[in-house]
Amino acid sequence: MRARKTKELLEMIHDRLISVFLLLTLSVCMASGQPADADSVAADRSTQFRPQQLVAPAALVAVGWWGVENGWFHKLRNDVRRDMGSLRGDHTADLSGGHKWHGDDYLQYAPAAAYVALDYVGVKARHPLRERLAAGVTAAAVYAAMTNGLKHTIREKRPDSRSRNSFPSGHTGTAFMGAELVRSEYGTAAGISAYAFAAGIAFLRLYNDRHWLNDVIGGAGIGILSGRVAYWLLPVERRWLGWDKQKSGAAVMLVPTYDGMTRTAGLALAATF
Repeated sequence: MRARKTKELLEMIHDRLISVFLLLTLSVCMASGQPADADSVAADRSTQFRPQQLVAPAALVAVGWWGVENGWFHKLRNDVRRDMGSLRGDHTADLSGGHKWHGDDYLQYAPAAAYVALDYVGVKARHPLRERLAAGVTAAAVYAAMTNGLKHTIREKRPDSRSRNSFPSGHTGTAFMGAELVRSEYGTAAGISAYAFAAGIAFLRLYNDRHWLNDVIGGAGIGILSGRVAYWLLPVERRWLGWDKQKSGAAVMLVPTYDGMTRTAGLALAATF
């Protein structure tokens, strides 16, 4: 009973953090009034849509979805689960009793935090803070919609409990979303480090017996896709908000919000002149 309450509390905190991040972003974007440079906007290749960018995330999501029902993949993921049980030191037939480490409940947010903060520790960002936050909000909204929609539609049973919200892995998706944002904003070198960190989060989800192999594969694909969609939409958001031609401190911001307690979404509109 205590473990269930702890898990529910962590999931509530996860959803609340997303909502708080969205609201904080609204405040920062309202306060930012520096105009974007027209030449840099025109030359911004990180926001250009290219169809081949869909291949990797779509393939990951497809493999993850396929693994929910496929018999061969079930054997593979059961083998992976047993190997993780041996690594943990489990000694019982139900794969319990071994050592688990739940740092992934908090470390999943590290790539997203790096996405906002790296510019302040000497790694040059391609976009100002308000645009990074706008992209982060968009990515979080896309990620939350896809992840929660699939969890409540597919209802895959978790390996360690009777809960039916295993596919896709939300922790993995959060980490890979942040990693893709880092890659898009800071380049390949920073992106490789962020992706390596995200892979570690995926490993911990398997190690802690919270997800199947196909769950973390699908979660990674959704996270990557969310980050890419956010950058594809950034030029549209610039035009909507007047950031590509703005000369004063005026700003208008339309921000999606999500409440994990009630599973409701909404929009917040604010303007300064």
